Formats: sequence, C-alpha cells, structure tokens
Amino acid sequence: MQFRTIIKILGQLVALFSITMVPPAIVSLIYKDGGGVPFVLAFIFSVLMGLFAYYPNRKENGDLKAREGFLIVVLFWLVLGSFASLPLIFLDKPNLSLADAVFEAFSGLTTTGATVLTGIEHLPKAVLFYRQQLQWLGGMGIIVLAVAVLPMLGVGGMQLYRAETPGPVKDSKMTPRIADTAKHLWYIYVSLTAACTLAYWIAGMNWFDAICHAFATIAIGGFSTYDASMGYFDNPLINVICVIFLLIAAINFSLHYAAVSSRNIKAYLRDPEFKVFLFIQLALVVICFAVLSSSNVYETGDETLDQAMFQAVSISTTAGFATDSFSTWPLFLPILLIFSSFIGGCAGSTGGG
Repeated sequence: MQFRTIIKILGQLVALFSITMVPPAIVSLIYKDGGGVPFVLAFIFSVLMGLFAYYPNRKENGDLKAREGFLIVVLFWLVLGSFASLPLIFLDKPNLSLADAVFEAFSGLTTTGATVLTGIEHLPKAVLFYRQQLQWLGGMGIIVLAVAVLPMLGVGGMQLYRAETPGPVKDSKMTPRIADTAKHLWYIYVSLTAACTLAYWIAGMNWFDAICHAFATIAIGGFSTYDASMGYFDNPLINVICVIFLLIAAINFSLHYAAVSSRNIKAYLRDPEFKVFLFIQLALVVICFAVLSSSNVYETGDETLDQAMFQAVSISTTAGFATDSFSTWPLFLPILLIFSSFIGGCAGSTGGG
C-alpha cells in the first residue's frame, strides 16, 4: 500500500478544494452580508493543511493500484466533508455546533439535501451560495473533477475514476484518455448548469436564486435558498423547468456525451436503461395525477398535473424539492414515491439511487 503517495494526493486534493471557499467570500463582498471572514479563514486553513500533507511527500510517485484508488476515494470524501464544514463552524450566523456543521457539509456534498437549518432565507448570501455550491460539486463528483486536474500535477487518475464511478459505466471510457473523459463530463455538467440558470432567470427568478437552484437541480440535491423550497416561487413554469432539468441530470452522462459528440439523439433511443427510466417516470406521474384527480385534492386539473408531475419527478430522482406537502396526499402516493426514490437516476448520473 502506497501510504505516502496517498497522503500526497490527499494533500493536493485538499489544497484544490480550498479554492471552493473563495466564491462564497466574493458573494459576501457583493451583498455586504458580513459572512465572508469564515470562508477566508477556512481557505487559509485548508491550503496550509493541504501543503502540510503534500510537501513532505512531494517526491513520492508510487503507482496506484485499485485498492489505493478505493482507499483514496473513501478517505477523500471523509476528509473533504470535514474541511467543507470549517466555514460553517466558524460562522456566527447561523451558530452551528460541530455535529450540525459536519452534517450540513456532508449532506451537501453527498447531494442528500437534508438540512438542520431553519429560517434559511434570512441567512447570509455567502452561506446560501456555499450550501448550493457544495451540492453542485458533489453532484458530478469532486473526484471526477480531480481526475481532470491531477494529470497536470503528475498523478494518474484511472484508479480514482474507477473507484468513484458507479456500476455499468465503471469500465467504459468515452475518450482514450481518462482525464479527457473527466473533462468532457464537466463540460457537459457546466453547460447544463448554465442552461438551467438561464431558464430559471427567464421564468422569473433573480440571478442569485437562479444560479443557486440550478446548482441544486443539476446536482439533483434539493437544497434551496428558502424554507418553502420551490413552493416559495409559486410558479408553474419554474416547476416545469425544474422537472425537465432533473430528468436530464438523472440520465447517464455518457449518453449526453455520445449525443453531443455525434449530434444525434439515437444514443438515447438505443439505451435500454434510458427507456426504462423514462417509462417509470411517466408511470409515476400518471398514477399520481389519476389518484389526486379522483380524490379532488386540488381545485383544477392544471394544478393537479403540476403538483403530480413535480412531486413525482422530484422525489423519484432523489432531488427532494417541494412545492407542497405530499404527506397530505392519499397514503398510497407518499409510500409509492418514497419507494420510487430507491431507484433514483440512471447509473453515471447525478442521481442518488
């Protein structure tokens, strides 16, 4: 086991991750919310700790085997979550305990979407942005981003990529070089995020909310800048946009790459997992709409369809956005949606299933 090489790589990755503390600090300066200092302190501490781990082992260049790759991925998610919690620990508002700060950081990075925070809309903009950014980084996988960057630092990334990537796509590479594969994945990820941001803005969100909710949508995370989640906007068009991008993000990203590179949608139509996934989503929407209509839960058919489609896709893709409390629906539907979330998205997507 190449322990010193592992420590060196962890140090590089922590130093790389420290850069993510900078955007929230910039947001704090823009909005003058006074929440930037904890992010600066966390940035400095992360850089120093990363260099402390890297420098003594900088000449270690042992070849990584599969077991080292798995160990690095496990250790890095643990280390990453710990360092990600630092700004939340340093904050005065909200004043979180160590356990709450770690929970919030891990929930964001793993795109779980659970939160210990209340009165979210009253928090500093820097904190709101940071939570959404954590989900966005965790959605595609910070390891996949690292694989794209590590070759510049003289570290191979194949074992990390294989250890991070799920199931059926584990041994497939879209391009001959694994770093190029990781870069292409992130190009697609960033492009989808930009498109989602623009769509939200056109639909009525301000730029800050549009960016933050695009982060959470493409990552299929579910964090919001409001306690009421998407229900705060009370906008059917925003709901439709959210559903569309949740479905896109829940599809295997290698299919997105194949479709973009060939400029042909046949890659989707040939994939059996894609067809089954869409069938399941359509079936859930139809079932929810039929049961809600027969129970007269909502006053109009349009509102019934809007709520049925949004809740079915949001819950089943593991996003967790909400526009209404589906716990008040006929008992059959909440149980169905909870079980549907076990499936989640396709392999190689940002879904949590």
